[in-house]
Formats: sequence, structure tokens, C-alpha cells
Amino acid sequence: MSTGPGLVRAARASLGGLITLLTTRHVSLYAAAVLRFGYGLCYLVFLLREFPHRDEIWGPDSPWTPALAHQLFAQTGWFSFLTLSNSLIYFDFCYAAAIIVCALFLLGWRTRAMSVAFALVVASFHARAIFMTDGGDNLVLLMALYLTATACGRRWSLDARREDRRVRPRGRAPRQAGNDVWTPLSLARQPVVTALHNCGMFVICAQVCLLYGSAGLYKVQGSSWQSGTALHYVVNLDLFRPWPALSALLDHYPLLLAVLGYLTVLIQVAFPFALFSRLKYVLLVMLLAMHLGIAVLLGLPLFSAAMIVADAAFLPDRFYRAAAHTARRVLDRLRTHASTTPSPHVAMVPSQPGEPGLPRSGDDPALPAGVRARGQK
Repeated sequence: MSTGPGLVRAARASLGGLITLLTTRHVSLYAAAVLRFGYGLCYLVFLLREFPHRDEIWGPDSPWTPALAHQLFAQTGWFSFLTLSNSLIYFDFCYAAAIIVCALFLLGWRTRAMSVAFALVVASFHARAIFMTDGGDNLVLLMALYLTATACGRRWSLDARREDRRVRPRGRAPRQAGNDVWTPLSLARQPVVTALHNCGMFVICAQVCLLYGSAGLYKVQGSSWQSGTALHYVVNLDLFRPWPALSALLDHYPLLLAVLGYLTVLIQVAFPFALFSRLKYVLLVMLLAMHLGIAVLLGLPLFSAAMIVADAAFLPDRFYRAAAHTARRVLDRLRTHASTTPSPHVAMVPSQPGEPGLPRSGDDPALPAGVRARGQK
């Protein structure tokens, strides 16, 4: 009869511990910083790469005209600040502002505001010409929206560096809050911000797991994936052959393509079930290799980069701390080696007796007189 109350108390204790963890400690702060830097860099490189073709893709002279964009907005409810004016000057100004926002976001300057601005930039460019780019920007858009809820500027950012430099003046006691009206609001704000960050990171991980799981299960239903011939058809599509010679070389090994196809399906289906085991790290390495292959063989660098950055959310903070510590040690060793390396102007071989302009060994004043005399003979 005591089992029921005991289970209730255990459930309450577990729920209380979960709420405490959710509202008191930020999880995966380093992973959030990697996501911020990765997606900011991805979209910055994307905009810089498409800079010569910006007008044809998003500008007033694009084949997907602003009028067509407004018709699509009426059906989907999307919005883009690029369609507020048909002026080329206005478009160039928005493009330059978007590049600046991406750069500030990846550097972590005023990250809260820049995360919202970055999400607005990605959503506007995505909505303006949704049929003109590849599928990588879909994931970048989702992640940009999720990152607005995270504290992605707490680590490896200009905000974190500024916070570290904010040192309390010496000889002064900390200011007492007293009856300051902002103190209760600040105390109430911290649990909300922490909970939002933790929920945002959970949603990011859930989104990636859903993507991999659904992609793997969808492939299982296809007859070409079941027969192992799917990658054969993929490498023969002219639209996804940036290196025709390399695609043709792989096509000569059908057994290898079949094994890679089965392995792809297995990794995608198994990944959501391996999150709480060490097998996760093996699968992450295999996923990294898979996405690098997609970037090279299929010519989808933005999609592959977006997926690689998303996979970084599953690495624990201790991994990033260890990586940062190792990088600092390597840099310190390189600096030490550079400082101890002799200058090229310094002779590496000791001077020999009898060289012009140098005293002979027998004339060395540090030697005894008898030794000098024998040397002179």
C-alpha cells in the first residue's frame, strides 16, 4: 500500500530536480557558441560567394520578380524586407547590412540583438527567392530562429570577452541593491533566460534527430535504396556532378556505392537511438565523412556545412574545453619554439681557430700561459 505514495514522492523529486536543472544551469554553452559561429560563418560566406550574382538571385532584376514574391507571400504568409522597395540602391544597402549582421553575429557582438537580426536576414533572403537556392538554407533558417532563444554569446564571443574585462574596482565593496526596483526583475529574469536557453538547445537537438530519423526511414521505403542502386543514380545526375570525372570513377565500383548507400541509411536511422551511448561519437565521425562527401561529390557545400554545424550540438562542453586547452598548449609551444629558434644570421657552427679576424686558440687570454705557448709552437 505504500508503493503509491513512494512513487509520487519519487516523481515529485525527479520533477523538482529537472526544473532546478532547467532553470539554474545553462547546458551546452560551448556548443551554442559553435552553432553561432558556424551558422554565422556559413551565411556570411554564402552571401559573399553570391555577391556577383546577388541581383539575379534576390535583386529587382531577378527572374523571380518582386511581384511573384508578393503573390507567394499572400499564400504562405512570409515576409522579406528586400521587397519593400524595387530600388537597386536600397537592395545593395540591404545586402551590405546583411553581410555586416552576419559578421557581428559570428563574432558575438551584442549577441541577443544580433541573433534576432541574423534570423531576420536569413528569413528575408530565404523568402525572397525560395526557389533559387539549394536546401541548405532551410536548415540555416530553422537554426537561426532557434538560436534567438539561446545564450549563444556566453562563450567565445566579444560579449564574453567584454564581460571578463569588467573587473570590480579595487578597494570598493560591491554595491548593495537595497530597495532597487530592478533587483527583483533581474532575479526573476535569470531563470527565464536559463530555461529558454536549455529549451532552445533541446529543440535544436530534437530537430536534428528528427531530420536524420525521417530521412533514414524515408530512404528505407525506396526500392532503389533497398536494392543498393540509389547512389548509382545520384552520381549520374548532371545537376549534381560538379566533378564528372570523379563521379564516373565512383560509378565504376557499384559494390562500393551499394555499401555506402546501406551505411548511409543505417547511420541516419541509428543516430537518434545512440544519443546516450558512446556509439554517438562514432556515428558523428561517420556523419562528418558523409557530409564532406556530399559537399564534394554533389556540389552542395551550404547544406553539408549546415549539417556539420548542427552535429556539433551533440558534443559535450568538456570536449570543447579540452579542445580549447589543447589548442592553447599547441600555440604556446609554437611561440616558445619560435622564440628559442636561433636567427638565421647567427652561425650554427662554432668559429674555428685561424679564421680571419678571430683570435687563434693559442692567443686565447682565458687559457694558461703554458697552453698558449704550446699552441703558438
